[in-house]
Formats: sequence, structure tokens, C-alpha cells
Amino acid sequence: MPDYLAPGVYVEEIGRGPPPIEGVTTSTAAFIGETERGPLRPRLVTSYRDYRRWFGETLAGERFLPDAVNGFFENGGARLYVARIVGGGSSTASLNCGDFVVKAIGPGAWGRRVWVRIDEGSTADAQGRRGFRLKLAYWSNLPGNFEPYDPFEAANLTRQPRPQQAEVYDDLSVDPTSSDYYEKRLIDPSTNEPASAIALIARRQGQGTKPTNTDAAGKFLDQGGADDAAPLGVDDFTGAVTGSRAEPSGLEALKLDAYREVALVYAPRPPHDPDPIAREIIAHCEQQRYRFAVIDGPRDGQPNTLDPRTTLRNTQYAAFYVPWIRVRDPATGAARLVPPGGHVLGIYARTDIERGVWKAPANAIVRGALDIGFDIDNGTQDVMNPRGVNAIRKFPGRGIRVWGARTLSSDALWKYVNVRRLFIFLERSIDVGTQWVVFEPNDEHLWARVRGSVSDFLTQVWRNGALEGARLEEAFFVKCDRTTMSQTDIDQGRLICEIGIAAVRPAEFVVFRISQRTAEALG
Repeated sequence: MPDYLAPGVYVEEIGRGPPPIEGVTTSTAAFIGETERGPLRPRLVTSYRDYRRWFGETLAGERFLPDAVNGFFENGGARLYVARIVGGGSSTASLNCGDFVVKAIGPGAWGRRVWVRIDEGSTADAQGRRGFRLKLAYWSNLPGNFEPYDPFEAANLTRQPRPQQAEVYDDLSVDPTSSDYYEKRLIDPSTNEPASAIALIARRQGQGTKPTNTDAAGKFLDQGGADDAAPLGVDDFTGAVTGSRAEPSGLEALKLDAYREVALVYAPRPPHDPDPIAREIIAHCEQQRYRFAVIDGPRDGQPNTLDPRTTLRNTQYAAFYVPWIRVRDPATGAARLVPPGGHVLGIYARTDIERGVWKAPANAIVRGALDIGFDIDNGTQDVMNPRGVNAIRKFPGRGIRVWGARTLSSDALWKYVNVRRLFIFLERSIDVGTQWVVFEPNDEHLWARVRGSVSDFLTQVWRNGALEGARLEEAFFVKCDRTTMSQTDIDQGRLICEIGIAAVRPAEFVVFRISQRTAEALG
């Protein structure tokens, strides 16, 4: 209570009622896989164009992350973290420029195609001193006889080949107190994320000096910059810091608090060790508790022989989809057979945004799909569905649709994707929305506030159509009193709240019973 020391009128603001609980986001996804280039730290992108800026586009062979990202946004996704992975033997390209070094923002041979030019800044200060200008460019492919050139010079604007990415940072300062200090311009201090999608510059020795100017043609990064010759394996997807891997990547990086909003996790089916990698992704979601995985089925094979609960894991935190789908390659426009998971997760996000996480992400058109890898009929799905294999089917006049909403759990309580994800949403929302309770006096007043806060939140969820029951009493209950806590619990600092919820399940089997009656009977 404030102290009042002088006569007068004092106005105070006080809170009434329990603090509200807000629903957490459920449509933010994280994709793990190989990219053309880019940083190893997971990066948020909000469009396919954004992805191309940071991670490039061209990938050869059985690598499908660009297709998955394009399918995610095409089908309604809005927020996506891209977790680039590389082999542990990869190295980062660099170029020494006097007391400074310019480094590619991520490891790999792509960094050898990063071009740098450093010269005098355009503007002089009051003492006539100039900073420096940093020009960066990246070429996806270079001919064998290529000579570097400045793509920003007017005389070179029509010169071929043109770089796929180019950036200029002018009037950079080496004075830490300046607003143009190079670290402030190239790294966002609030997020510690790079502003450049190509390279960064850092001091390696000395102080007060500027980086050495390059010649007018500039230079490519000429040190380091190698790919790991071995194919990617399970360790590269888990991404623990070990050997030459100096920072966490992949699944290990997604455990950091900066990515706690991630609710969906996916890696396009890799050509090597797909099942062990899928098991690691599922285990990650189970350990994190508030995440759900989508797993791709194989490209070929008989769908009625698939049993992912045996080959992968019997789990309520993942869903399995077949077959692959044929789409337009986002880089070339050619038809290409790709795993379906990226498109499916776009449907998850679209359904969450338009209807809610409690709506099954099924009976929805797969946008961008031209065809499917193989047809699935009712007889085949009769075998697949009880095993937790979700089908993507082509219906005449209705298009290509996701036609399944099962998890990989054999437990009837958790067999539907939307039920599991609804509970993830509720648990996470209550977890985040009740952090204020910690260290409050553990008495009847606190218990009443907790009951009120949780009940108000669940009432809104019920009104949105996520819970069963014509009345609140049929939809949920919240208990937080001496029936849920013993005196020992209270003495040991435990507050225990019991919540019961009646989740709505999808109408998976719709039956209309029609009988024939005579006209006389109808009268």
C-alpha cells in the first residue's frame, strides 16, 4: 500500500477478478533440413520470398526443404522457423581484410561464391573522416572462367551472370559510440540476429582501424568454405554441439527459449536413415510436450503394408501421411514428386487460423498439388486408417484432399490429431497464463483466483465450439481446493488444480440410415 504524506485526492488503479489466460499460438512451425545456404541458427520466415532471401532456393537431388516451405505458405501457413543443418565436417568461408575478417553467415561450400568489396564510405563527417562501405553479393552458380565484378556499378548492370543476392552497407563506422557502428548495422541488438543474409564482418585484431579496402573488382571469400563429404545422418538432425559443430543446430537449437512458440515440427523425408531421424523428431516432441510432428511416408511401396506404429513409434505426438504429391518446382516450374508434410502442415496452420485447433485438419484441399504418387481407394484405406496412416486422396470433381486425421497412438483417447493438439493448446495456454501464481500465498484466496482464471479461459474455449456439452457443467470442471490438496501438499508449497475437459471429436464416420416406406404408410 502506498504512503500518503500530504493531504489531497489520490487515484489508484486496482485489478478486479482473476488475471486472464490468453490462448497461445498453435500454427507456428519449424522445418529442419538442408538449404542452399544460410545461417545455422533457426530463422523466422513469413513467406517463400523471405525464405529465398535467407536460404536460397536451388537444391539438387533428394532434398525437398524448398518444396516443403513453398507448400506450407501456399496452403495457409504464416510463421515458419527454418532450421538449416549441415554435416559436422563443414567449414565457413572467410576473407581477411586487414584487421577485419568477412565471414559467410553459415558453413558450406556456398560461401566460396560470396563476393566482397570494401571501399571508402560516401559521406564524410565534420572532421572530414569517412567510414567504410561494405558490398556483398552471392552467385548460386558460376562459370569456370568467371571474373569477379562489382554488380552495383552502373557499367555492370547488364553484365551476366547476375548475383542471386546483393547488399550494400554504406558509411559504416568503427566507433562503438556511433549509430553507424558496423556491429549495430549488421546485427540487430534486440534479437542478436544478422541483418545480412550473406556475410558478416568482425574485427580480428587491432583497434580503431578500418578494414583494408579491396580492389575495384572485389574478392570472393577464399579461406575455408567446405561441405561435409559424408551424407547427413541422425547426429546432424539432432545437432548437438560436438567436434567441429560449435553451436547447436537442428532439434537441439529448437530447445532454446527463443523458439518456445514452435508448435509443429517437420523434416522432409531424407534419403538416408529416414526412420531413425523420424524417431528423433517424435522423441523431441514428446520431451518438449507442447509440440506435434508430421512424418512423411515412403515414396513407393504398398500402403496397405505400412505400420508406422511398429517401425517408428506408437505415439500421440505425431501423424503419418502418404502418398507423396506432384507439384511445380518453385525454382524451375517443372513437375516434381515431393513428400507431403510441408503442404499438410500448411493445412494445419490454415485450419487453426480459420476454424481453430480443435477442428481436424482433414477434408481440406491440398493447394498446389497436381497429382498424387499413387491412388488409394476405400479398401486400402480400410487397412491403413486403423494403423494411423493418413491418406491423401484424389476425388473426381473435388480435387486432392487430406483424408485422415489420426495420430500414431493406439490409445483410443488420443487417436485424433485435433484432440491431441487441442490438449497441447490448453495445457500450454494454462501453463503460460498462470505463471503469476508462483510464490503467491497458497491459501483459499489464491485457489479461488486460479479457479476463476482457468474457468474463464475454458468458458471461452467452449463457446468457440472446442468442447462438448450444451451447458458449461458438461464441458469441463475445475477444482482447486482442499479436495485436491492435502495439508502436506500445502506445507510443501504445492498448489494442485484438477481440470476435466470433454473434447469434441471429429465426425470421422458419417452414417445416414434411409429406409423405404410406402405412400400409404406416409399418410
